[in-house]
Amino acid sequence: MRQELVARQLDEQIAARFPVGRRLRVLDVGMGQGTQALRLARAGHSVTGLESDAEMVRVAREALAVEPEGIRERMRIIEGDGRETGVHFLPGSFDVVLCHGVLMYIDEPDALLAGLARVLAPDGLLSLLVRNADALAMRPGTAGDFGAALAAFESDTYTNRLGLAVRADRLETLTATLAGIAAPLHAWYGVRVFTDNVPNEAELPGGGELERVLAAEDRAGRTDPYRRVAALLHLCGVRG
Repeated sequence: MRQELVARQLDEQIAARFPVGRRLRVLDVGMGQGTQALRLARAGHSVTGLESDAEMVRVAREALAVEPEGIRERMRIIEGDGRETGVHFLPGSFDVVLCHGVLMYIDEPDALLAGLARVLAPDGLLSLLVRNADALAMRPGTAGDFGAALAAFESDTYTNRLGLAVRADRLETLTATLAGIAAPLHAWYGVRVFTDNVPNEAELPGGGELERVLAAEDRAGRTDPYRRVAALLHLCGVRG
């Protein structure tokens, strides 16, 4: 659900900013298993994936290995820390930079974000996916855990589905940060408004129901006030 919604939103922003058919230079920082990176490589773009977790690097390389030769040639995977983009890349090296599901693991993300803006070309697109600190009470509240919901109102940390204590971000704070690194906020979306409490292992609905779920989530993710209580925020900044 998350990956499909983010893909639709990202494609919308790319289509709005770049000529049709242009092959973009894409950097995916914290690429995980490579879902978005592979999708963009299949679409014809030149993609670099940067990932610090050795197991995720292995999984991504195995997935890439079974792709056609043309896609393999368009994608490279580097094992490295997203906070060290300056070590690996020159300024202005990429048209699009993704950083999805990474900031929650970093206590002080401003330096990382400044590094991402540095490697972004003028008019390039920076795509961030973060946990929404302004909606941390929603998951426990809708699950009926009202004690946890009350505690969440006073916190910007939470326990994720891996059992790790991690950090969430606020739209207002990130908007100011993006302006400060010369990649001001251009558009933002909510992700997972209605389906945040669905377990990861749940089977996808059949027939046309899946498309209805996606349509409802997509509509809510771009409509106030619904998007403000989404579990995740997808922010898109543009490099000045």
